[in-house]
Amino acid sequence: MIEQKEKVEKIRKAFRQEFRRFSDLNTNSLSLDDAENLQRELGELKIKHTGKKSELAGTKKLIGRVAPEERGAFGQFVQSIEKQFTGSFEEIENNLKNFITDAKIERERLDVTLPGTRPREGHLHLLTILRQKVEDIFVSLGYSIEDDREIETDYYNFDALNIPEGHPARESQDTFYTTNGFALRSQTSTVQIRAMERRGGPIRIIAPGRVFRRDTPDLTHTPMFHQIEGLCVDKGITMAHLKGTVGEWLRRLFGKETRIRLRPSY
Repeated sequence: MIEQKEKVEKIRKAFRQEFRRFSDLNTNSLSLDDAENLQRELGELKIKHTGKKSELAGTKKLIGRVAPEERGAFGQFVQSIEKQFTGSFEEIENNLKNFITDAKIERERLDVTLPGTRPREGHLHLLTILRQKVEDIFVSLGYSIEDDREIETDYYNFDALNIPEGHPARESQDTFYTTNGFALRSQTSTVQIRAMERRGGPIRIIAPGRVFRRDTPDLTHTPMFHQIEGLCVDKGITMAHLKGTVGEWLRRLFGKETRIRLRPSY
């Protein structure tokens, strides 16, 4: 039986060497992540030393090599070693489990004495949301966004757009005049003129913004409304580019199944 006992003692010695890092463990210096990693490593070590395929489990096969009168004593010896291993694992397992539970509770603990977070009030206006969507679409198509003043001179609001003096659109009954020579812009075309003067060509822009006209309010008219104009100036630009751009814009805005029809009118 001496030879068989020596094999068991060798297994116990190897266990103690590997288990020493856990028996000397101080949970006060651990983080939650460290403890969870150690818990996983401890489980692997437990399988190695107490599992069905462990060396200790294999020593039970040595009983057949022991003299009949010594088999009972040898079996009790192996069982005592197995209990030592199991007890050692259970103690560390419980310590790590309790530490991890406490650490998670502390991490998720709600301090009711802290001031509350006031929810954000309000939201973007529907027109603002729509404008941002349209701007994002045109930017992805290579256009830039231009914005400018809402009070314009007669030149940019009319003359530069081929609306000469005497034109009905320039009458006070259709336009909001402020002081002599200035008016609230009646279209965002004024932005296009200024952008072309400043940037030259080729140019691809859209000009979204508010415009103002002396319209009598009804279901389809209001003195102030929003407008988006597009401008593309380059060599080789045709109506096909206009149709393709408008179609792509509307499909992205309303869905891929959207169909368009061009109806020239004035």
